[in-house]
Amino acid sequence: MSSQTVPPATDAGKRRVQAIAGALAGLVVVIVLFAVFFAVKAGNDKPAAQPAAAQASATPTAAPEPSAAAPADPGQPAPADTPAGLAKEPVVQGGAGTVKKLTVTPLVKGTGPAVKAGQTITVNYVVVTYKDGQVVDSSWKSGQPFSTPIGTGALIKGWDQAIPGQKVGSRLQLDVPAALAYGAQQGDLRFVVDILAAQ
Repeated sequence: MSSQTVPPATDAGKRRVQAIAGALAGLVVVIVLFAVFFAVKAGNDKPAAQPAAAQASATPTAAPEPSAAAPADPGQPAPADTPAGLAKEPVVQGGAGTVKKLTVTPLVKGTGPAVKAGQTITVNYVVVTYKDGQVVDSSWKSGQPFSTPIGTGALIKGWDQAIPGQKVGSRLQLDVPAALAYGAQQGDLRFVVDILAAQ
């Protein structure tokens, strides 16, 4: 009887050793796969890549120029042939007195297509209080241009009235009376708006 019980015990021991070896081999394969995955992921997620992309979108001169051979992507605003003067944040001063009517003063004349009501525009802007030049808001602070529909009532009336008809690539100074901005509490405002794209 003892000779019959030894082989099954030996077979069971071999099976256990083989099972443990197989499990260890599987574990090693999983560890190697994780190591490869994280090595590839780390190589693709270099921290320098994100700021470069953000800088490219914030710097109008980095935008690719439109080409006749390649049609524009319908989901993206058409890039402007942006003058170098729009690459830096403008210094905006206040005005004197009060703003009686909406006034548009071109600071840089764009050469792109004219903006149409209903399009989505991409702009950089600075807005200050007209009476003392205090900065109220600026897209330059976030480093990201601002995209919005124009001429549809989504913005203040001053923008909806002043921007359609202006050319992409323009830098405009908009003196906006309180009635066409945010009301008497905010008062008259002066905007400097860079039209980077329109779609």
